[in-house]
Amino acid sequence: MSKNKLAIIGGSGLYDVEEFVERELLDIKTSWGKPSDLILKVNYKNKEVYFLPRHGRGHFINPSNINFKANIDALKQLGVTDIVSVSAVGSLKEDLPPGKFVIVDQFIDRTFARNKTFFDDEIVAHVSMAHPTSNGLMNACEEAIKKEKIEYQRGGTYVVMEGPQFSTLAESELYRSWKADVIGMTNMPEAKLAREAEIRYASVSMVTDYDCWHPDHENVDVQQVIKILLDNAAKAKNMIKNLIENFENHIDPNDPTNNCLDVAIITAPEKRTKKTIDRKSTRLNSSHLVISYAVFCLKKK
Repeated sequence: MSKNKLAIIGGSGLYDVEEFVERELLDIKTSWGKPSDLILKVNYKNKEVYFLPRHGRGHFINPSNINFKANIDALKQLGVTDIVSVSAVGSLKEDLPPGKFVIVDQFIDRTFARNKTFFDDEIVAHVSMAHPTSNGLMNACEEAIKKEKIEYQRGGTYVVMEGPQFSTLAESELYRSWKADVIGMTNMPEAKLAREAEIRYASVSMVTDYDCWHPDHENVDVQQVIKILLDNAAKAKNMIKNLIENFENHIDPNDPTNNCLDVAIITAPEKRTKKTIDRKSTRLNSSHLVISYAVFCLKKK
């Protein structure tokens, strides 16, 4: 049985977990360039865990310029099987006030300037995103949040906008009319790429503001949300510790992410070239009808 490994991708306000004493910074090279920053490897209660700040330490990477492919590929190379994204978001609902956490289970992808797939060169694959987050991992997140007595909502739709500007009022009202719960700039294409890499994914969104639809938040600015960001980050660090301890108790061996590439590849095997083979590792999946190559985003070991 393969070893389960957890990685945390930290968003705005969450750039490190300083309490982790046994630590090592890893410089991982990928076929798609450099990840957002060095990846922190920690040993916490005899468990190997990885932490990657999505915007880089010091927050110097624009949401549209995050190298999502390199981030996911680097974690795959490290043997990561489960990713929990911790992100700052704006609220689109009155009952999701600043400080509340949302365990997201759906996304609406409104980004347009990002490369969203590993399968953009010679190989075409169509993975299912009907249920983009892992139910078992969401259960682990819920247990970890409850233990800290953090106010939260289980389930919710995250609108992913391009950014880096905040929404116009018309956009904010449109998303509210769609019954979406929160809005942010970073969980896409991250969740899609994690699915293509067959890594289970969950998203915990930390509300920092009401977006501009709310009369008290008509002019959302960075200074307004910094205090909430810091408060949320402190809660998130405790949640992460709980998550490390419990996530393996909730792993679903039948999670569709585990083998989603088995039925995703549509390109004929003879169309693959040496360039593609050298860039990506392969495994064979055969049936009485077809022999299809499932292509991962990690290099051959």
